[in-house]
Amino acid sequence: MSIALTFHILAIVIWVGGMFFAYMALRPAAASVLEPQQRLTLWSAVFARFFPWVWLAVISILASGYWMLLGPFGGMANAPIFVHIMNGLGLLMMAIFAYVYFAPYRQLRQAVFGMRWQEGGKALSSIRTLIGLNLSIGLITIAIGAGGKYFL
Repeated sequence: MSIALTFHILAIVIWVGGMFFAYMALRPAAASVLEPQQRLTLWSAVFARFFPWVWLAVISILASGYWMLLGPFGGMANAPIFVHIMNGLGLLMMAIFAYVYFAPYRQLRQAVFGMRWQEGGKALSSIRTLIGLNLSIGLITIAIGAGGKYFL
């Protein structure tokens, strides 16, 4: 269980920590010093480097989470309520990320490549909203994972 838990937590730190950095530090800094075309190009490049790590994190979270669920917890029926809540919120986060990746991020890449800046701005706005939502869900999920067995 210790190895699975370690991979689980590291993957969560990479994903949620990356969203926190992007949303709370990089986004406002880029908005204050870059022109819109430069921001769109920057974000396209940032996501191209970050999203493969998120896919790896998703795979690690699923594999380690279900390993622990089916092993030490003995399956869903025996898992405490906080594990069920984490599972549901985590799956929701993964669905939101998959949507971001296959819809607005794809639109952003195509818009930047074709220099269609207004279209790229709309795609980035959608991504920003959904990453903000996913960040909030991620922080709540971490709080439940860290303290759920004590307060749920």
